[in-house]
Amino acid sequence: MITVLTGGTGGAKFVDGLRQIVAPEELTIIVNTGDDLLWWGLYISPDVDSIMYMLAGRLSQERGWGVKGDTFYCLQAMGQMGQPTWFHAGDRDIATHILRSKLLSDGKTLSEVTAEIAGRLGIKTAILPMTNSRVETRVGTPIGEISFEEYFVQRWYQDPVESVRYAGASDAEPAPGVIDAIRSSETVILAPSNPVSSIAPILAVPGIREALRESRARIVAVSPIVGGAAVSGPAGILMQSQGLPVSIAGIAEYYHDFLDVLVADVLDQPLADELEKSGTRVHCTRTIMRTAENRLALAQDVLRLALQPSTTQAATEGA
Repeated sequence: MITVLTGGTGGAKFVDGLRQIVAPEELTIIVNTGDDLLWWGLYISPDVDSIMYMLAGRLSQERGWGVKGDTFYCLQAMGQMGQPTWFHAGDRDIATHILRSKLLSDGKTLSEVTAEIAGRLGIKTAILPMTNSRVETRVGTPIGEISFEEYFVQRWYQDPVESVRYAGASDAEPAPGVIDAIRSSETVILAPSNPVSSIAPILAVPGIREALRESRARIVAVSPIVGGAAVSGPAGILMQSQGLPVSIAGIAEYYHDFLDVLVADVLDQPLADELEKSGTRVHCTRTIMRTAENRLALAQDVLRLALQPSTTQAATEGA
């Protein structure tokens, strides 16, 4: 069993590569829900939807989010009636939000709703929201504290970041199956997702970080930072706001208490050599995923590394 922690477009791209070489029943995806928002009264879970659309072959490859070939007539009509339109939900995408909102209003949990929608899309891989509780990533800026989607999508991360917090996380519990997946998996992979906005909300749910520390799985993280800059989005800005260097050293520092191997880009080989001297195991490969072939190659490389017997395990088995 392989478990992946993910969020954002980088995570969806990596899962696209991984799904081509791992049987769907052998894969569990734990997804960030800190980006979830209420929009026109509908419950939207952007990262869960991206993973579902990717696994169902419906994700728009051009945008990296939403449904491919979608239309935006509803968005246009809502704008004409004076409603906000900065969150660009397409018509088929809105159908997902309507169904999710209906099922939640029927009393089902987010886990149950996610499983039901995924099943209707023909997905056999387990997709687990990190929690059934409401956790919201809040970004402190000079204009006040706003949600991550307001910061990222509405304001296009133009504001200086003063703080980041995960509202509701301290009272949340991991969704059913999350802890078991981490503890029972052969390997756990942290996708090349923004560590502060995509992975940290998952780790903020009590019990998940502890499970990673205690898990016997090999834990591999893929860096979203290449050559000292984020591949896309505000990862660098948010890392700086947390006092982390924008480099693979910052990624290693953030995951230091459970990380076994860090996968970095070949451009970061010199810094990887320095990290190796300090005791962090780093594997360098090509991590930029511009094409489907790039995604598959990275997934193959990470999986080959993740499933290698550790030095300690090999020595024990050979004794």
